[in-house]
Amino acid sequence: MKRLLSWFVVTICCIALPSLAWAQKSGGILRLTSPDSPPSMSIHEESTIFSQGAMMGVFNNLIMFDPQVRQSSLDSLVPDLATKWAWNADGTVLTFELRQGVAFHDGKPFTAKDVMCTFDYLLERGQEKLRLNPRKTNFRNLEKVTTDGDFRVSFHLKRPQPAFPMLLGTGFAPIYPCHVPPAQMRRHPIGTGPFVFVEFKPNESIRVARNPNYWKPGRPYLDGIEYSIIRNQATSKLAFVSGKVDMTFPYEVSIASRKDIQAQVPDAICETTPDGGVNRHILINRGAAPFDNPVLRRAMALSLDRQAFIDIVGEGEGDIGGVLQPRPGGKWGLALEVLRSLPGYDPDVAKNRAEARKIMESLGYGPNNRLKMKLTARDLPVYRVPAVILTDQFKEIYIDAEVDAVDTAVFFPRMFRREYTVSLFGQTSGPDPDPILDLFFGCGGSFNLDGYCDAETDKLIEAQSREGDPTKRRAILDAIERRLAEDGGRPMIFYSKVATCWRPYVKGVSMMVNSLYNGNRREDVWLDK
Repeated sequence: MKRLLSWFVVTICCIALPSLAWAQKSGGILRLTSPDSPPSMSIHEESTIFSQGAMMGVFNNLIMFDPQVRQSSLDSLVPDLATKWAWNADGTVLTFELRQGVAFHDGKPFTAKDVMCTFDYLLERGQEKLRLNPRKTNFRNLEKVTTDGDFRVSFHLKRPQPAFPMLLGTGFAPIYPCHVPPAQMRRHPIGTGPFVFVEFKPNESIRVARNPNYWKPGRPYLDGIEYSIIRNQATSKLAFVSGKVDMTFPYEVSIASRKDIQAQVPDAICETTPDGGVNRHILINRGAAPFDNPVLRRAMALSLDRQAFIDIVGEGEGDIGGVLQPRPGGKWGLALEVLRSLPGYDPDVAKNRAEARKIMESLGYGPNNRLKMKLTARDLPVYRVPAVILTDQFKEIYIDAEVDAVDTAVFFPRMFRREYTVSLFGQTSGPDPDPILDLFFGCGGSFNLDGYCDAETDKLIEAQSREGDPTKRRAILDAIERRLAEDGGRPMIFYSKVATCWRPYVKGVSMMVNSLYNGNRREDVWLDK
């Protein structure tokens, strides 16, 4: 009887195991929309998801965030081109053992030299240079990268930084090949990832195809991915409803459009999530009069009715938060009672605006002497619509703003040159405070576009970066939030909720709740048709 039972169990297992292996089907082209045309295909030289999202599957990192874990954190980091890693005793050297037998798409072998070359680009060392280096200051605590043979590499830090691995796991940290110059990577990138770059037609499409020699057995399932660049939101929605594409671009469907799509395509799967930890805020050029006056900036912050943005843009779905993404999507955001104690966050909007008008009147403005300005915003609905709402709210405190909608390809160069006065801007707020705080608010940070620089804030930013105890770190972060709010450091408006829609035959999709950039490789996505 026992022998018969054992035979039965083995037989069932033998039947079940192949069925598990065959659950994912190979083949097919996944078709998505993309709402904007990126300047290039080089992830390390770009600032938005429109290049990074399409190209993440062309590359690998040393380590990555598990795409099936929706909230990115130190605990969700998994091996990629590295098989294991460890810190030295004082937390200043992080050493990786590298995967062997990996080849780039052109057949050249991947080695530790490629890791060192990649970070030489980011540290701006060596003969070859990136045309743009948006995240240069992410790595200003990195002293150097050294190799020990072909398959061991070490990162030497100037001081302890417990969250440093978070910088290596993001989709903005791919490993580039040493033998391919940056100029070629902009036009025809070569990586080690599951997909091979095929073609980029500006304002038209981006295509990648399955890498038949991918080092991870059985991946990817798809034969390729095609992105149709469709700037008009209504046209993009129609493309999905009519079946021309299988999936919308991640985090790009508004709440109103989600409801319309579900009414027209009842079997569509539409998942609503936080907008990848991206906020909308006011970016004020501190070097441009009269906005160099902190009192005026405070009045602008007091003019905000944050809930109105959420009600109009998200039909009631969204969150109010500070610099760091609010909980539960974010891990480090302020508790609501603390947030409401910050300047400008009192829910009594009428009281705030009365104070703001007094400030403006003390500066000589009023009903008969209104401040006129241009409000710069990216020419995308997710920025244009809040910009229009902001102009209406500014009117309450004697400011007449005109929206200046700028194409993405022009917008970021203009912002980096500080050719603006006030902007409706968006920035990521995680998944970890490192390097977000230094990147946007540190003196000389790569995305410090408003000229904010405060020595005490810099000390606090470094202190939270050094701190490994979560409770102590949170106390430092709360102090930073208060300091930035009191000083008018980029008044935060709101965090939106958005949707991503796909047809039911698209399988293996997992949407992140605190990062736009960590779930775009799509090597686990497959088509059940």
